[in-house]
Amino acid sequence: MRNDPVRDDQAGRGPEAAAVDVLVVGAGQAGLSSAYHLARAGIGHVVLDHSPRPGGAWQFRWPSLTYGRVHGMHSLPGMELTGADPLRPSSEVIGEYFASYEDRFGLRVRRPVDVTAVREGTGGGLRVETSAGPWAARALINATGTWDRPFWPRYPGRETFRGRQLHTADYPGPQAFAGLRVIVVGGGTSAVQHLLEISGVAAETTWVTRRPPVFRDGSFGEAEGRAAVALVEERVRRGLPPQSVVSVTGLPLNEAVRAGLASGVLDRRPVFDRITAAGAVWADGTRVDADVILWATGFRPAIDHLAPLRLREPGGGIRLDGTRAVRDERIHLVGYGPSASTVGANRAGGAAVRDLRRLLARAPREAGPAAVAVAVAEQAATAVAVAT
Repeated sequence: MRNDPVRDDQAGRGPEAAAVDVLVVGAGQAGLSSAYHLARAGIGHVVLDHSPRPGGAWQFRWPSLTYGRVHGMHSLPGMELTGADPLRPSSEVIGEYFASYEDRFGLRVRRPVDVTAVREGTGGGLRVETSAGPWAARALINATGTWDRPFWPRYPGRETFRGRQLHTADYPGPQAFAGLRVIVVGGGTSAVQHLLEISGVAAETTWVTRRPPVFRDGSFGEAEGRAAVALVEERVRRGLPPQSVVSVTGLPLNEAVRAGLASGVLDRRPVFDRITAAGAVWADGTRVDADVILWATGFRPAIDHLAPLRLREPGGGIRLDGTRAVRDERIHLVGYGPSASTVGANRAGGAAVRDLRRLLARAPREAGPAAVAVAVAEQAATAVAVAT
C-alpha cells in the first residue's frame, strides 16, 4: 500500500530543519535505484522530487516517442518492467512503471519539492534548502539528471531570427512542423529521431552538426559498453564536464536510419556561420530559409543547487571517486557522467549506498528529536516494504 505523501507543511517547515541520515534529490531512475538500496540497507532517508508526478524526465517526453523506440531502457532493481506495449508513449509506460515501483517498495517520494541550495550545516552535516522548508542531512545523493538544463548554444544573430526556436525539451511531436521549413541542430540520437519524424510532414528539413555524425553498424556488446563508459568516467575523474555515454558510442545504424540516409533526410551539413532573421547563412555564402530552428543540442547536469559547496574543479566538472565527490565525501552523484545510462544508474545507486554505509558508521550523529521523528518512520516503512 502506498504511503500518503507528506504535506509540504510537514516537510521541514518551521525554525528547526527536519533531520534525516540521507537525502535523495530526484526520483528518476537514479533516485529510485538509490532509495531502493538505502531501504535495503536500513538507512533512514527521504526522497525529494520537483516533478509533479512519478516518471522522472520520462514524463516530459513527446507523445510520438513510443516505448518501442526508447534507446536502452533498463529495469529498476528488484522489479522488472515487462509486458509493456511498444506502441504506447514512453512517458505513459515508464511513468506508470515508476509509480508502481514507488508503491511496491513504499518509497515515500515527496513532490513537488524544489531543492534550491545545499550548504554546510551544523555538527558536520548539510543544510538543504527547499521549497518545502529546510532539511538537515548527514549525506546527500544527488540524482537530478539533466532534463532541467537544456543546452542552447550561442551563435551570432540567434536573437534576430523571426521564426520559432525550440529545444528537444520542448519538442511537441512532428505535427507541429507540418508544412514548415525546419533546421535541426545537433548530432545525437534525438536529432536523428526528430528529423525522421518531421521529414514526413515538413515542407523541408535541414540537418546541421558541429562534427560529422558517426554511425555504428553491427552489435554493441558488453565489452563495447564498458569501453564507452570508461571514456566518460575518465573525464569525470579529471574534473571535466561529463559527456553522455551515447556521445562516445555513435548512432545506431538501424533500418529507419538507413532509410533516412538513402532518402537524403540525414544528409548532414556543417554548422552554419550565423543566423539571420530568415534562416541561416554559411561561411561560403549558402543560405537556408527556415520557419523553425529546433535545437537538439543536448543537456547539462542540473547541479546548480550544489554550488554553495564549491565542488567544481577548474575544468568545470565535479571530480568523482566512484559516485563520491572528491571535494566532499558526504555528496554522491548518481546518474552523472558514467552512470547517466539507466543500467549505470542502477549500479551506481548500489555503489553509493555501500560507500555511505561506511561514512555513516564512522561519522558522529549530530541530530535532535527531528531525526527520530523523520528517519525512524521512514526507515520502518521502507525496510518492511523491501523485505516483503
